[in-house]
Amino acid sequence: MQEFLRLLLHPRLRKLLAVRWSGQLTDGIFQSALASFVLFSPERQASAMAAALGFAIVLTPYSVVGPFVGTILDRIARQRAIFVANALRSVDLILIAILIFSGSTGVLLTLLILFAFGVNRLLLAGLSAGLPLMIDRPSLLKANALAVTGGSLSVVIGGAIGIAIRRTIDSMGNANHSDGILLLIAVLGYLAATFLTSLIARNELGPLPHENTQKDGVAELVAAFKFLRSHQDAVRGIIATSIQRGGLTALTIVGLLLERNTFNDPSNTEAGLAGVSRAIACAGVGLVIGALVAPIGVAKVGRHNWIRMMMILSAVTPILVGVIHTPWSLYNSAFFVAAAGQSMKVTNDALVQSKITDDFRGRTFALYDMTVNVAIVSSALLAAIFMPNSGITISVPIAITSVYLFIAIFVLRPSKFSGISTN
Repeated sequence: MQEFLRLLLHPRLRKLLAVRWSGQLTDGIFQSALASFVLFSPERQASAMAAALGFAIVLTPYSVVGPFVGTILDRIARQRAIFVANALRSVDLILIAILIFSGSTGVLLTLLILFAFGVNRLLLAGLSAGLPLMIDRPSLLKANALAVTGGSLSVVIGGAIGIAIRRTIDSMGNANHSDGILLLIAVLGYLAATFLTSLIARNELGPLPHENTQKDGVAELVAAFKFLRSHQDAVRGIIATSIQRGGLTALTIVGLLLERNTFNDPSNTEAGLAGVSRAIACAGVGLVIGALVAPIGVAKVGRHNWIRMMMILSAVTPILVGVIHTPWSLYNSAFFVAAAGQSMKVTNDALVQSKITDDFRGRTFALYDMTVNVAIVSSALLAAIFMPNSGITISVPIAITSVYLFIAIFVLRPSKFSGISTN
């Protein structure tokens, strides 16, 4: 705990954390408004496919263009890219708010939401790529745990703030008006993140002067793939983390539908939204604990073994929500899967950051994000095909458990890391 406090006071790292956490707190407010507008409005029916398509809509485009964005992060000042992106995101949310005030659900609204989420992934990739330049190498794992977990908690807190604000102002008008006001509040959050970015020196986040000088984006992308081939431990960690996130997304859809259509009266959307908030709170506690135990676990068993152990832990709990259809089982599953997933991710992020040189780091994290996004979208769509709108299903949790165990046993087996340091 003392080490985490030291990192919080680190003069350079705290500037990066301020940008990341303020932006992700605002992300939570933004996402709560969208969830309310799309899934928890009385006039709209929630379905497994609607939820899955929501994930696909916001993530698929970035999965396609993300690797090419990575070449930008390795070519221009990352601080400048993050500053401009935050400013553009503020303008984008103003436009989204205007459309939601009018009750619009057309193509333009979808495109603006796509832009907001695409920019967000660019921001997170840029901040992750710049993190190793803000802290000494021995502190990288703890710094990454602090950044990622604090960011995840910020999203959770932002979501809770958004729900609380919506309930307070809901009496002022219909649901669309409440969600529109939430988005205008989010604009202020993104403007704050823009200001905080300006406090970071232009070249402080890299890339370093010795970066790759290629100008062909496709060639740079191919070079990044070739570079990763020589770092199979990082590749396997990326695959495992992506699969874990995909399974977590499928479980999220299960939880949304259970709270929306089974645990509560479908017409009482506020009760469903409150249930989702409790599940998110349990997941938030899991995020903190998972991050805190990661450095301890890595110190005892090594990075690769810890990632494997967390994947196995992730495989245990999905069955609980598939067999026992109660809020208690959902909250427990949310806690344990989030804890294992977060511990896994912060460990793997530090692994990737330590293995990849700065001239490839932006592209690598863009590819990392792309892989995670593809896994999330694929899992959401596959789950929706086999999932009833009630959320009551055993096949989806069994499938998630089976895939997790396969990854743990075969992809992450120790023999695959022979000759590779486990620390």
